[in-house]
Amino acid sequence: MAPSFGSYRRALTRYDSVTAYALLGIIAGISSGAAVLAFEHGIEQIAQIWGVGNRGEDYETLSVLNRFLLPSLGGLALGIVFSFLRPEDREVGIVHVISRLHSNYGMLPWRNAVVQFFGGVLALATGQSGGREGPGVHLGSAINSIIGQRLALPNNSLRVLIACGSAGGIAAAFNTPLAGVIFAMEVIIAEYTVAGFMPVMLSAVAASALSQRFGGGSEIFDMSSVQLNTLWEIPYIALLGVFSGCAAAMLIRTSTISAGFGKWPLIVRFTLAGVITGALGIVIPETLGIGYDTLGKVMYGQIALGALLLIAGAKIFATAISVGFGMPVGLIGPTLLIGACLGGFFGQLGYVFYPDIATDPTLYVTIGMAAAMGATFGAPLAACLAVIELTQSTSVAMPALLAIILANLTNLSVFRQRSAHRSVISQLRRQLPDDPLNQLLHRTDVNAVIDGSVVVIAEKVKPAVSATLALQVPNWCLVSRDGDDLFLVSGKDLMAWLQETPDQDSEEVLIRDVSESSLRRWTIAAVPEQATLRQVLDILKARTVEAVCVYTRGQKGKRSLRGIVTRDRIERFTLDHLNA
Repeated sequence: MAPSFGSYRRALTRYDSVTAYALLGIIAGISSGAAVLAFEHGIEQIAQIWGVGNRGEDYETLSVLNRFLLPSLGGLALGIVFSFLRPEDREVGIVHVISRLHSNYGMLPWRNAVVQFFGGVLALATGQSGGREGPGVHLGSAINSIIGQRLALPNNSLRVLIACGSAGGIAAAFNTPLAGVIFAMEVIIAEYTVAGFMPVMLSAVAASALSQRFGGGSEIFDMSSVQLNTLWEIPYIALLGVFSGCAAAMLIRTSTISAGFGKWPLIVRFTLAGVITGALGIVIPETLGIGYDTLGKVMYGQIALGALLLIAGAKIFATAISVGFGMPVGLIGPTLLIGACLGGFFGQLGYVFYPDIATDPTLYVTIGMAAAMGATFGAPLAACLAVIELTQSTSVAMPALLAIILANLTNLSVFRQRSAHRSVISQLRRQLPDDPLNQLLHRTDVNAVIDGSVVVIAEKVKPAVSATLALQVPNWCLVSRDGDDLFLVSGKDLMAWLQETPDQDSEEVLIRDVSESSLRRWTIAAVPEQATLRQVLDILKARTVEAVCVYTRGQKGKRSLRGIVTRDRIERFTLDHLNA
């Protein structure tokens, strides 16, 4: 069993090992789907304690006082709990996933996942304005990353596992596997490769199947097939795209401003967010929670024209405050509701004034959802595919694409806003290099460039060792003392020095001390065999060394040297592949 699993791990070091990664994708989909279902179930069960039914959505039935107290006290409770956490353990959501993907080689901590699960459940069950898909992406990515770490899988496979977890989280929440795949590739890892698509697609399929079997996102939306009635609707749809871009820019800008108050005590920020949400909930109860029940009413035209804009405005403000103040909630759900309200407004308005042209308000609701989501997350393809899967109609693709592009252009060009997660990452002053070189380094295992021609020798070389080395001169010799690595020397240089034997015949004289030689010494650091080339380069820079020794661990935890990697070998590898 052990040899077969070892072979599987070695197969994962190659990014193009389709079969190995396919199996990984299925496992990732099941685990991420299960995590999302458990999260949603937790929200429903906790919300039922204070009488909120309909899958934790029916806040409108609460009394006026309870609509204020529930989010206010919930924010206070969250603030108290989070105050006892270490600052590094409080970071959750999509921003956390993307940051760790680039800065920690895909190693997501289990503590943050636990905080996301229980903090997100409490936040959404107490009516905080936010979504559960962002936490779902974090949970799906984290559980797969943790599995990969526990099984000592190569770090380049953790990158794929995170993409699989993200796709599975979206697919399980909405029953939109294709949109989940594109969201993972477009937003999380920002990379498109054939080898990378296959496991992510399998993960989305597995998570979606699990969601359908045990109850998940498939019941949230019930859209009839919608289509464009006439090409005369195009200008009106373009206008909806522009307004959706304005709404997305307002949401991103308000959340960015709110994040600027990060120096305030956590308990103050969370309580204030809860109080603001509760105050808005007194007048506009649809502000509370995720808002999928309200979204259904918007689709069926059950909300008045003026109320749609009020709900959208309240949802923008409450969600931006909650997310900006650091609550463990997401943005996708509220973004869809905001876009739906704008689309519903345009649809109803068009039906009143131009009934022969704008005949299907549901079309505008779906297009508004896609446009708002695409502009907020900078994910036009994922937003368009989500609408196609939700409506089960490809006829909505053309008008949806137009609205999505105009919404993105409005957000980017007119308001100069980045996507929501990029804005937060920029504010945190974190660098996310996603150029082709860094993508290649992140997905390439260290074994791709390792030089295995290396032997470990003692600091004092005996004649027998010299004779053995002379039979087959290695490229490198790692000099050690009492089990500690000292430095690296060239095998050829060492042999040339050893052959300069003094004339005396005494064995003490023939024992040569390498540390007293004038040989060129290479400074070194140790890395595990799971490392990627990006990790190796970072270690070379951080520790100012010239080479790394790649080690593997045996069954009893004993280290074994696999080989040597130098900066020169990495540079030659990248040049060969980028110029190919």
